[in-house]
Amino acid sequence: MEFWLYDNTANTRTTLQVNGSPILVGRDDNCTIVLKGPFVAKKHARIFLKGNQLFVENMSRSSLTVANRDVMPGNPIRLDFGDELQIAQFSLALVRPGRALSDAEKTKQLQKALVAFEQQVHADLIERLNLRVTGQINKHDPAYIAQIDINLNQILDQHAAKLNVELIDHMVKMHIERLVTAEVVRQCTGKVQTEYRAEQAKSPEDAAADRAIVELVSSMVDMMPLLFDPTSVQEDLQAAEESFDDLFRQHLPQVQPRLKQYVVRRVIGKDLKDIMLGLGPLQDLLEMANVTEIMVVGKDAIYVEKNGVIQPTTRSFFSDEVLMGVIERILTPVGRRVDQSSPLVDARLLDGSRVNVIIPPLSLVGPTITIRKFAWIPFTVDDLIERGSLSEQCARFLQGCVTGRKNIIISGGTGSGKTTLLNVMSAYARPTERIITIEESAELQLPQPHVVGLEGRPANIEGRGSYTIRDLVRNSLRMRPDRIIVGECRGAECLDMLQAMNTGHDGSLSTLHANSPEDAVGRMETMVLMAVDMPMPAIREQIVSAVDLIVQVTRFPNGRRRITAISEVTEIDLESKRVRLEHIFTLKDPAQPRLRHTGYIPTFTQNMIEQGLLDVDLFL
Repeated sequence: MEFWLYDNTANTRTTLQVNGSPILVGRDDNCTIVLKGPFVAKKHARIFLKGNQLFVENMSRSSLTVANRDVMPGNPIRLDFGDELQIAQFSLALVRPGRALSDAEKTKQLQKALVAFEQQVHADLIERLNLRVTGQINKHDPAYIAQIDINLNQILDQHAAKLNVELIDHMVKMHIERLVTAEVVRQCTGKVQTEYRAEQAKSPEDAAADRAIVELVSSMVDMMPLLFDPTSVQEDLQAAEESFDDLFRQHLPQVQPRLKQYVVRRVIGKDLKDIMLGLGPLQDLLEMANVTEIMVVGKDAIYVEKNGVIQPTTRSFFSDEVLMGVIERILTPVGRRVDQSSPLVDARLLDGSRVNVIIPPLSLVGPTITIRKFAWIPFTVDDLIERGSLSEQCARFLQGCVTGRKNIIISGGTGSGKTTLLNVMSAYARPTERIITIEESAELQLPQPHVVGLEGRPANIEGRGSYTIRDLVRNSLRMRPDRIIVGECRGAECLDMLQAMNTGHDGSLSTLHANSPEDAVGRMETMVLMAVDMPMPAIREQIVSAVDLIVQVTRFPNGRRRITAISEVTEIDLESKRVRLEHIFTLKDPAQPRLRHTGYIPTFTQNMIEQGLLDVDLFL
């Protein structure tokens, strides 16, 4: 029997030929398949024949899954070809004899070969440019970039024989897919996503190759079922991704060998310039409109979130040194640093994307980066309604509450869409108001003309010069704000935010992490206690008098983000002595088409109807 053994930590795959039955899998050296891992039992699993069928049995108390099904001790499960046994960081797959690699597996192998080739070319290029000695890279000097191109072409001429047909076709596919994605975005939005090119005159042959590539990309895009509308960018990108492989196979025979060689130089040249001058393998991911989050787990693993679902990529860094170089390029422009003495930091990219970096000794898997991408096309309330995040009735209610200067807290888990909803709701503020925004890393995009954005700053290398969110909230009270919008309350600043809401700054908004409106109240109580030792009844009185509404947002397992409750903060319950909430709209079932009105009418409704901010029929 043939098994494929995947080590997901080392990102490797090994083919194992095993004969006989039973087959013991475990940490013990006497097992048939030995897996050396801290969470593997000495004898973890037994694979055996029963008749002409194969079964797997869990021989330990440790976790064992087959095709995402738990295998319990004493309850064997039948094993089919292609089923994966998951044991700790290992995946063991039974392979049908003579089975060819799947497209995904073949792509993974080709990408691994490409990375190895590029790593060798990169090492040669570093030596030629003497960068190991000088370390000087001037990305703003065209002459220097031209020198990189000259040396790179010479190195590629020396190593060209190492590239087989499959690897060349893989690079052609990568390049065309990049350009197809960029073309879909351009036709939907008018936004041009340009890839890095050296500023130098092109030869007639290269210019002709560029024209041929443009024609190929246009032909493929024309054959895709796309809408080309700004509101359908994500849907169009998904449709393009689903139809790309078949269309590429149809068009590949038309690509001449000379054009393939040109594309190979373009791909390797771009990848190496990204590593030397840009953000390495992250550069393309940052330009992909359908990627919302990027997660680097050490040098060997990069994950992305697409359409709300996390999935692995085939990309990786050459080394921890290259990864740390990219981290330095991210942090330097915004005045942040990370090192052994300060091994974690929050920052942002120049486009506003939120970045978190954590390195050893705090990170046990190597340097880790998490990038929450900045939405270059801000969501509007119509987009959220179209995606089912909230109902039109709910949107009209929230619009009236923001315009009517109600104090609102948006509550939700990580990645649930709190900042997106805060951005959408903030757009309802009147253009005549002076708005102060306070964030750890600036993300909000407000359309009003009079917006003052404040951003916190960490301490410098001497431990001085830090300005916390609490410092900025306190200072904002002296800046004559009409509204204060705090990107997220995480600690003691919650007290200052509540006091601001209580002292005439109505219409303030903020977000916090909590799983329900009731939990949000508890979180506020805890955060106030982080600032001052106050009696709990006094804290609850502060919350009741300051906060009008809590809007709860939830991210579901399928990746969808929806408002699940809108609740009014009403009073202190006489019996429980806790803050009492009344739910106005709720979403009990994720399959429910929209938020439903509970029948409760908020206490401020009559006053807002008289002001023309809410419609009489809104709750009917």
